[in-house]
Amino acid sequence: MEKNLKQSILYLKKEEPEKPEISKILFTGLDDAGKTSIILSLQREFSKIAILSPTRGAQKRIFDFLGKEISEWDLGGQLSYRIAYLKNPGKYFEGTEIAIYVIDVQNKPRIAEAISYFKDVIEQFRKLEIEPPIYIFLHKYDPALRRSAQNEMEVLTIDLKDQLRTATDYKELYYYETSIYDFASLITAMSEILLSLYPKSELIEKTIVEFAKKVESEGVVIIDDNSLVIGSYYKDDETRHLLTASTPYFLTLNDSFQYTGVLEERFESRMIVQRFGKNFIFKEITLKKDSSPYYLLLLKEDPIFRKEDLESFANLLKEILYK
Repeated sequence: MEKNLKQSILYLKKEEPEKPEISKILFTGLDDAGKTSIILSLQREFSKIAILSPTRGAQKRIFDFLGKEISEWDLGGQLSYRIAYLKNPGKYFEGTEIAIYVIDVQNKPRIAEAISYFKDVIEQFRKLEIEPPIYIFLHKYDPALRRSAQNEMEVLTIDLKDQLRTATDYKELYYYETSIYDFASLITAMSEILLSLYPKSELIEKTIVEFAKKVESEGVVIIDDNSLVIGSYYKDDETRHLLTASTPYFLTLNDSFQYTGVLEERFESRMIVQRFGKNFIFKEITLKKDSSPYYLLLLKEDPIFRKEDLESFANLLKEILYK
């Protein structure tokens, strides 16, 4: 397995086209749509959300994803700022590789305003002659609404999508229903979006599948320190559902423990939770000294696997991400 995967790694590195050093991800939409709360949730900075004040202007953050630098732009949505962005599109919209447009589905009186600004954003992209895919987050689609007003929300969502489609003939529009109270919805959305940027994600998936077979795991998820899934394997839809729903729980539990270990002991400590007659195994993996950790979540009938198998898997991931 390891020899074939190393050959694939070398081939990918040779064939992969050169890309800009930093990829720009743009969060935009009206004020109070929830853009900054989404970003803070993925950083697992939940305590900051309750005391959040409106974003002033453009806030930027650089982070690493799959060995690439991501420039994340959070554009404050107050009217005065929106006017400034539209007057100077080269400063704010130029170079956007992915745009995420956030709409508060609970704020019905402002939906027309949200659609109007959506059209303005697309107009700026066209002036700059760029066509980034736009991912529309139908946000604040909270679990409580799904339970208490499911039919009403489904009708609203269908109508909103129709309005957005007819407002513009933009080619690449994609939709996610998200909520900070459904952390898994944010993890799924942002992981899928960022994985679309990099061809090396296919090689990571292949590596995970081989590892899952070797350790007889029904499902494996690898998460980075920004709560983003960089690769996964699921035996079936039930396994997918169990691991997707469990990932936020283990991330927050790990943060609360805040345990650390020396590099040589990185394969020894683990969290094991038994539910539904299966074992959920969660481990922190440090692939490179002085770099952010990754997290491994497995679903197995038994909690046992060989240390050597995990070391081999970690070394392959390191080859893909850092060499």
